[in-house]
Amino acid sequence: MPTTQTTFCRICENQCGLIVTVENNAITKVEPDKAHVVSKGFACIKGLSIEKMRTTADRITTPLKKTDSGFEAISWEQALCEIGEKICALRDRHGDESVGAYFGNPISFSPLMPIFWTAFTQGLNTHKVYNTGSLDCNNKFLVSQHLYGSPMALTFPDIDHINCLIMIGANPAISKMSFINLPDPVRRLQEIEARGGTVFNVNPRRTETAKAVGEQVYIRPDTDVFMLLGFLNEVFARNAIDAARVATHMNGLDALRELCLDWTPEKQAEVTGISAEQLRTLVNTYLNAKGAALYGSTGINQGSNGTLAFWLLEVINALTGNLDRSGGSLMGLGIFDYGKATKDADKNVFHSRIGNTRNFLGALPAALMADEILQPAQDQVRAMFVLSGNPLLTATNSHKLAKALEQLELLVCIDIVRNETAEYADYILPGTHFTERPDIPFSFISLSGLSPRPWFQYTDRLVTPPGECRDELWTMRQLAKVCNAPFFGSRTLQALINTGERLGKLPLIGKALTPMPERLLGMIARMGKQGGLRALRKYPHGKALSPIEGNSYLGKRVLTKDGKVQLAPQTFIDLAAQRLLTSFDKAKAEQQQFKLITKRERFSHNSWTHNDTAFVKGKRQTNYLYIHPQDGQKLGCGDGDLIDVSNATGCVRLPVSLSDDLMPGTVALPHGWGHQRASGLRVANKTQGVNANILAADGPDAIEPISGMAQFNGITISLKVVGSSEVL
Repeated sequence: MPTTQTTFCRICENQCGLIVTVENNAITKVEPDKAHVVSKGFACIKGLSIEKMRTTADRITTPLKKTDSGFEAISWEQALCEIGEKICALRDRHGDESVGAYFGNPISFSPLMPIFWTAFTQGLNTHKVYNTGSLDCNNKFLVSQHLYGSPMALTFPDIDHINCLIMIGANPAISKMSFINLPDPVRRLQEIEARGGTVFNVNPRRTETAKAVGEQVYIRPDTDVFMLLGFLNEVFARNAIDAARVATHMNGLDALRELCLDWTPEKQAEVTGISAEQLRTLVNTYLNAKGAALYGSTGINQGSNGTLAFWLLEVINALTGNLDRSGGSLMGLGIFDYGKATKDADKNVFHSRIGNTRNFLGALPAALMADEILQPAQDQVRAMFVLSGNPLLTATNSHKLAKALEQLELLVCIDIVRNETAEYADYILPGTHFTERPDIPFSFISLSGLSPRPWFQYTDRLVTPPGECRDELWTMRQLAKVCNAPFFGSRTLQALINTGERLGKLPLIGKALTPMPERLLGMIARMGKQGGLRALRKYPHGKALSPIEGNSYLGKRVLTKDGKVQLAPQTFIDLAAQRLLTSFDKAKAEQQQFKLITKRERFSHNSWTHNDTAFVKGKRQTNYLYIHPQDGQKLGCGDGDLIDVSNATGCVRLPVSLSDDLMPGTVALPHGWGHQRASGLRVANKTQGVNANILAADGPDAIEPISGMAQFNGITISLKVVGSSEVL
């Protein structure tokens, strides 16, 4: 008999509510949950296609070992035994730092996973830990740490009450919104205009969002920091500072005034493409609104000065009285104060062997990973664990990283398919799809607090995993045992875990024990005063929480030593002195050169949705280089012509698509493609798209110094038309 269950999606931060019909351990229907307390019937096409991803013919259902004749199925016992022996031998021979680990994106929306991954990597006693943070968002955590006293003290725009929202480098219609839980974002943004407010889209491309809501403001790629300096200069020029609030709750005003003194609207216009008059109009609208906020997404994060740009954005919101103001920018607070709990999360300082770069939040920049593997030394990385990730497509300098992966003595991937990275693996351990795990929203930590309408929910697993697939929590516990890597480095804790597993195997006791994931999720819910799982099951469509209001943060929850917002941390002042003038001169010198930005598309999500035939039909079998018609005319190319895109890092060839949505001089290339060598993805490997990250530089000289962020937007490139495409 079919049963209907409620759950929520775990593809992106919105985590929209879903209604799922299950029969014979298969999901036969997926619908938006119209009764969900926040998403209220909204879900995207990818969320509604979850069963196709789960039951792909390429799903790995048993451990695999690479042999001379290819990948062969083996038992869990053999896989764990051999992996454990090889890791222990490498650690004995070369030290703990010879083992590295990479944590990917798809599984990060299940909150127990990063906790267990941290426990495992700390047990390995290695600092060679990498994740996606240095590819898309570490700058935000770093700014929060310095301004507010904790990396997880994160702000968000009060969308439901705001009157002026200036979005920089964001495209919610396709990517939804980052660092804010906002299902159905376009409708929510349109409501701002419906009540008389204003939305601005600051972007080198007229995005799908800009076509649906708000005004377009074109900006030259990777010049956001100069626009924000000009904005701040104008705020000071108008004396538009909330003086009383700043004096009471903030430090650093004079240093900020001095920093932006010479960065007038006229000066920023020299490189941004935003005229001084247009910038002053933005400032005027922002200052005259009854509640306003600047909001930045990955377009800012992935530029060459993402930390400085996001710092200035936060500073402007604070100085003008919009921080901690209803209708402005609010400080998140989850079911418990995760900002306070993670206040000292970055206290264990470590520097990389390559470039002497400081770690951040326990991880090194992913852009250093290839060099850490390739450059000889006693502690060079010789073995890697990759959990639910595909760095070969999503990290920098993909050709170089491929050479590095090939050189490893051991690569273990934990995933549900054999992606591009897993092609290089020695062992692949089959994991689970999110519908096969119980869960609470990952946003319970802080992002439930980054929501105009906070909520909480519990979902049981909907179906059991196929074949020999195992919950990744179980897999990490087994790896900890065989690799001599006790969880969190504690042999006492590991002994307790081992004892619990042994007891669970006894028939009488095992039936009485709640499985570990459910126990832990229930414990977290109770810690957050949401009751246990039995209580949460009474809210199948989610439980609405109290909204965050203005005047709830300043003077109450600031986590800096003196309890005040630090507007001008010396670290950022020094970074600005080192980089701003050099970056400005570079931007001026390169005004006649093409700048590349990446983009997402409706039928793509990073690198992991192209193995579904529905998502790669017809013209969608490849990505395109989007070029403004004026640039196409200068180059002598039209729709469908092949073009080489190159720089010092690499070169890719793909078809052109002309689009007047772009600012002239800007080209856009969707990321997440390049599957031709992924023999384990029988649909995706027949597509013709190219990997944009072949053009993204790696190494210590290519990253932003203090955040370790790689640059993916505003890359300087050359273009050469080479002929007609056979794709179209």
